[in-house]
Amino acid sequence: MIRPFTLLYFFTAALLYVAALPLLLLLSFKAKYRESIPARFFLTKNPRFLKDDIWFHVCSLGEARALKPVLDKLEGRDVSISTITHTGNAEALKYKAEVRYLPFESFLPFWIKKHQLLVVLEAEFWYLLFAVARAKGAKVVLLNARMTERSFPKYMKLRWLYAQMFRRVDKVFCQSEADKERFEALGASNIEVVGNIKLAQKIAAPKMYTKPHSEVIVAASTHEGEEELIVAAYLEYVKMHNAKLIVVPRHPERFEKVWALLNEMKNDDLTLSRWSEGNNFEADIILVDAMGELNNIYAISDVAIIGGAFKEDVGGHNPLEPAHFGCKIITGQHAFMQQELFKYVHNVQEVKKSDLLEALQKAEKMEKSYVDEKIDLESIIRYLNQ
Repeated sequence: MIRPFTLLYFFTAALLYVAALPLLLLLSFKAKYRESIPARFFLTKNPRFLKDDIWFHVCSLGEARALKPVLDKLEGRDVSISTITHTGNAEALKYKAEVRYLPFESFLPFWIKKHQLLVVLEAEFWYLLFAVARAKGAKVVLLNARMTERSFPKYMKLRWLYAQMFRRVDKVFCQSEADKERFEALGASNIEVVGNIKLAQKIAAPKMYTKPHSEVIVAASTHEGEEELIVAAYLEYVKMHNAKLIVVPRHPERFEKVWALLNEMKNDDLTLSRWSEGNNFEADIILVDAMGELNNIYAISDVAIIGGAFKEDVGGHNPLEPAHFGCKIITGQHAFMQQELFKYVHNVQEVKKSDLLEALQKAEKMEKSYVDEKIDLESIIRYLNQ
């Protein structure tokens, strides 16, 4: 029997879908969404899963990568993975698994089939995903569950909704004691603190490049407006230091715009190149306009300025990879989505936009960043294999 609240939620979601159709059609022509929007909102080339064992749902690239140490220990299981973004989908396709985009909620009652387990990573809280999967016989598990201090008040304003949602959850594996308290306040139960599964990832550089005979600074996973800040600081820093700057934008659709910015900002004393035209480190400033190179770049870098934290609306990016390679890490004041990971990373400078140059100067005398690993992966695997 369908509960009245679930029925009301379904019709509300359906109305929102109809209202958003013109915008969805428009966005589907953008390269970034050309695959994901037709799949998620029109079910184009997005059939139901064939397998019925264990289904993982992730959002994007970072969560898809975080699955690897878990999947490596789930021998003999039929794995299905759903994603939200095209980068997450591409990463999930590397596993031995059925991979789909997660349809919009109003499609889920017709799209979901019975699974033994639905395992949802981090903060992918979709009411109909939980309700329908549970109604069709799956146990629902939250894995690597998190709730930041910044976002918690927003969740509390909708506590009545999240209380309904977490009633459908059988087990919560969360990242920290603070996360556990927040989930309990929202009505969740059967919660276990195991740490962050991203700490269990095997971090490696697929390609080994020769380090240049100079200091190497990488501007990693940068967003709109951050390249300008970092380049401005570098142009002052390089007046007194022998250093190269490697710029790696987060999103490939911004490569041309960043290239134009670098050409505009550089002075006549410095050389500029793009990775796609030579794959070398001869220039003073290099734009890496390719995907999958960041770990290779970290491996030859001295300083990593991690993007996404100098803007208020992104939340920062994963510091574990540069710390693994011993980079001296500089980040902004808005890495709120990575708070738990930064707890495990030592020797990090968190600075204001205006203090980037000073941070680069201080990095000379700082020790390398490193990771203090703490994760109870075995408890997770035991539960999933029950």
